[in-house]
Parts: sequence; C-alpha cells; structure tokens
Amino acid sequence: MLFVMILGAFIAVLNQTIMGVATPELMADFQIAASTAQWLTTGYMLVNGVLIPITAFLMQRFTTRELFQSSMIIFLCGTIVSALAHSFDLLLVGRLIQAAGAGIIMPLLMTVVLTIFPPDKRGAAMGMVGFAIIFAPAIGPTLAGYIMEHYSWRTMFYGMIPFAIIIIGIAFIYLKNVSERSYPKVDILGVILSTIGFGAILYGFSSAGGKGWSSAEVLVSIAVGVISLVLFTWRQLVSTSPLLDLRAFKYSMFSLTTVINIVVTMVMYADMMLLPLYLQSARGYTAMESGLLMLPGALLMGFMMPVTGKLFDRFGAKWLSIIGLIITILTTIGFVNLTDSTSYTYLVLMSTGRRFGMAMFLMPITTAGLNQLPARLNAHGTAISNTIKQVAGGIGTALLVTVMTTSTKTHLTDMMTSGAAGSKEHMLMEATIQGINDAYLVIIGIGIVGLLLSFFIKRTGQAEDSEAEAPLPLKRQQATEA
Repeated sequence: MLFVMILGAFIAVLNQTIMGVATPELMADFQIAASTAQWLTTGYMLVNGVLIPITAFLMQRFTTRELFQSSMIIFLCGTIVSALAHSFDLLLVGRLIQAAGAGIIMPLLMTVVLTIFPPDKRGAAMGMVGFAIIFAPAIGPTLAGYIMEHYSWRTMFYGMIPFAIIIIGIAFIYLKNVSERSYPKVDILGVILSTIGFGAILYGFSSAGGKGWSSAEVLVSIAVGVISLVLFTWRQLVSTSPLLDLRAFKYSMFSLTTVINIVVTMVMYADMMLLPLYLQSARGYTAMESGLLMLPGALLMGFMMPVTGKLFDRFGAKWLSIIGLIITILTTIGFVNLTDSTSYTYLVLMSTGRRFGMAMFLMPITTAGLNQLPARLNAHGTAISNTIKQVAGGIGTALLVTVMTTSTKTHLTDMMTSGAAGSKEHMLMEATIQGINDAYLVIIGIGIVGLLLSFFIKRTGQAEDSEAEAPLPLKRQQATEA
C-alpha cells in the first residue's frame, strides 16, 4: 500500500521539478517572455499552497482509496491537457489541473504513514517517503535536460501518461482504506479565507523577486494575505469543524519542529535556485551540465533518507538535526567565495556534502513533531506541516532573489564607480557572482538559527486524545446535550 502511494508521490514531485529546464524552449515555441513562462512553476506552487490546507477536511470526508484515486485521475487529466496544449494558456491550465491532483497526494501519504505505523516505526517509513520525494527532483532536471536536447517538450508529458495510468490501475487493486470517515461539515468561510490568505501570500512573495518589494502589487498581495490569514486563524479557533485544527500548536514539539521546518526549507531552496543560476547565468553551463552537477548529491540524499529514518527510530531527531545542520552550514561556507574560475569538481563536492547534511535532518524533524500529535490531529498536522513548507519555500525564494539582485546592483555600481578594469558584461558577471555569494551568507545565518533551535528538540511520546482539547464551541454543544 505504501509502495503504491509513494509511486504517486514520486511522479507528482517529478512533474514539479522538470519545467525549469524546459522554460527556454517554451518561450521560443509560444513567443512569450520569461516573466510569463515562470507562471508554469509559480502557478503550480500557488494551487498546491491553496489546496494543501483543505486536504485535512478531504481526508476526513473521503476514504483513502477514493481520495488517492481521485487525485491521480485529476493529475492524469492535467497531464493529457498539457501534452496536447497548442497555446501557452492551455498549457498553464493543464499545469494547474496537475497541481490540483498533486497537492492532495503528499499530505495524504504522510497521514497514512502516521495511521498504519506506530511512533517507534515511523522514522523508517518516513525515510522511504523521503527517498521518493528527494529522488524525483534528483533525476528531474537531468532527465528534462536530456529530453530537451533530443525531443520536444511535449515528450515530458506524454511520458508521464502511461505511468499515471499504471499507478491508478495498481491502486485500484491493492489500495486499502485506513482512515475513518467522520463526515465533517465544510467550513465555507474557512475555505475562502484559506484560499485568499495562502494564495495572496505565496503570490506576493513569489512576485517580489521580479517586481521588487516596493511594488504596489506585491505589498497589496502580502497585506491581503496576512489579513485573510489572521481572520482564518480566528475562524479555525472558534469553529466546531475547523478546516485546519490549529490546536495542534498546543503540542510543544510540533510547534518547535514547525518553526525549524520553516528555517530548513529556506536553507534547502538555496541549491534549487542559486546554484543553477550561478552555473547557467554566470558560468555559461548548459541545463544538462547544471543538472548533472547536482545529481550525485541529490542521489546520495535520496539513498540516505531510509538510513536516517532508521537512525531516527533508534536515537530521535535532536542529534541527527544538530549534526546534519552543522554539515550543511560548513559546506555552505564553501559557496560564499565563488569566482568565475571555481572548478566544476569543487562545486560537485560541496553540493554533495551539503545534500548529505540535509538528508540527516529533513524527515526526522518533520516526524518528531508529528509523532507527538494524538491520532485525531494526524490529518491536520500533516496539512499544517506541508502548508508551512510551501509558504516557507515562497518566502525563502523571494528573500534570496532580493538579496542577490540588490547585492548585484550594489557591487556593479561600486565597480563602475571605482573604474574597475574589464567590459560591462564582465563586470556584470562578477557582480552577479558576488551577489550570489552574499545570498549564501544569508543562508548560513538562517541555518545557524535552525541549529540553535535544534538543541531544544526532545523525544516525546504520542499524546492521548482528550475531550479537554475539543474546540470551545463543541464543548459548549456537548455540555448542552448532556
């Protein structure tokens, strides 16, 4: 059962990571600018971010089998639309449909792990989930680069169709229901506030990198998002059937690991954005060469996930997180002095070491927090965890882009003012590299915050369900009925 669901998660994550390499060809095919093409990735992330908070309700309303099958069918429909798209608008619609299916799969998979495995066995199971999550983006850019060099971009979508059909067929035969349906009432106001809040926040931070923090569009989006999320939080605390039960934050380890997850997600996004930018924009490497450079580290990270999962079951998350973050910080220091002659081999070694460090703490931190929650909060906990990661990814990307672009402009101005030797193109390249170096310095600072917080991680048992933790309106209702 776990294998079937991991296959679904694998193809969903793989789909999310392949579009970056295809962007130049799509720009040429559809005659669009880069700012338009990036919506294939940003739009995907937005739909994911909006849907994930709703998955807690969906997991209570529908069976595991119904929800997984439906999400894979939605994903398949989006893939077919994308493959047959004759215009950019239709391709974007296909990607958004794909995201609607993919956004449900990961929280569902994590909830199933929490349901069918006891706390002392969850580390190994989550390690296998982590293997799928990491292995997909490991091969994604390289696979996409190969396809782009030899075939049309449509091949990426045509290739996914048979795999999606096979997964749906296998799931029909082997997938079982493990959750209990409770038929909660849908919180319409909560859905509206959640959609506006998370959507506006993600849109604002995603747009900040390109449009700047002073843009009215960015500021208004973030302001609307923050106000909507404040109202959403209030709504969840007073509702008898909350969309996301925020009482999960009453549990200290869940709250602590959620904060650490925000930090480490930002740290993780550095390699996904800064390194390819340095390799392709500043050094002139191809997308294929960029993907191959990151492949060893990503593969090692994927194979380490089951190992760290078993170590977590035995030793807990504290020292795995501390050691992993120390390794990650030390190897990130190796990226703060990049030049136009830094060797390819050096970059491979540093990137691989960095991924090794991240493999030690990513899944253990998440599992440590979820392990403390009582069974009734499993669906809500996984939805909260995945939502936080989506938002942290958007914020982290915007922050790093802002640091890099601002620093690049400053360095370029200083070079031109001081009369540095070289052409304007050469000075721009040097300024860009220095801007990337400064962004890596910020990542080190963020990583140190995560390291300090990791010292407070404790090993806790699963809390028991208690009526005392029921929503206040529900307690009043129960008292009245009594």
